[in-house]
Amino acid sequence: MSRIAATFSKLQARKKKALIPFITAGDPTPAMTVPIMRAMVASGADILELGVPFSDPMADGPTIQRSSERALKHGVGLKDVLGFVHEFRTSNATTPVVLMGYANPIEAMGYESFAISSQEAGVDGVLVVDYPPEESGQLVELLKKRSIDSIFLLSPTSQDGRIKQVGRMASGYIYYVSLKGVTGAANIDLQEVTSKLPQIRSHIKLPIGVGFGIRDAQTAKAIASVADAVVIGSRLVQEIESSSPDRVIGNLSTLLGSIRQAMDEV
Repeated sequence: MSRIAATFSKLQARKKKALIPFITAGDPTPAMTVPIMRAMVASGADILELGVPFSDPMADGPTIQRSSERALKHGVGLKDVLGFVHEFRTSNATTPVVLMGYANPIEAMGYESFAISSQEAGVDGVLVVDYPPEESGQLVELLKKRSIDSIFLLSPTSQDGRIKQVGRMASGYIYYVSLKGVTGAANIDLQEVTSKLPQIRSHIKLPIGVGFGIRDAQTAKAIASVADAVVIGSRLVQEIESSSPDRVIGNLSTLLGSIRQAMDEV
């Protein structure tokens, strides 16, 4: 059983929902990435999504775009991100880490090299925003051979055919994008999410995490009442951007702790 599957199994046994925070690797500085990862786990995170900095993050709104720019100014690339995961694994062998990013850095490294390096670093899942199922077969197989889950996006406009197609290839969990837009663009529509999830579950038995538009504890609590996981990114990255270097970890921990507490009330 993969670390991701084991995590959801344990949470289900405890009647809890997964909290999945996202940060961009290398933001605000490379030296702070692993300490932030560790702090998020201490504050209640169940799975970590680590963004790979990219120059043209088309699915991300201005907040996460700026975080990629900050990381790239520090020279952080895919190899550095894998290094962060490897360092994180020296003190944490149980919390799943998912790399989230775009195709270009992976293609520059090469599928097989990426799969091997990800396994060696301790990566548990990979989500490539701009790889639709039709173009993912080779990478999915290489990752599967190394027990790394391939995570796919579904959206409000996803129809039954696409949902079934994703279901045939995905593992770990499904990331449901709650908005017709970029990250951080608008407030989440709980009614729309509630009506869409049964359609997805009729075709896919994997846990479903909901992200895009979750900005506070009460919204996270509402999503946790209908989904298997809550993914929160832009709000955390915003906290990193607005905090002084000596307050980043403390402020993030407080915010994430309040979200965890609210979710546990479900």
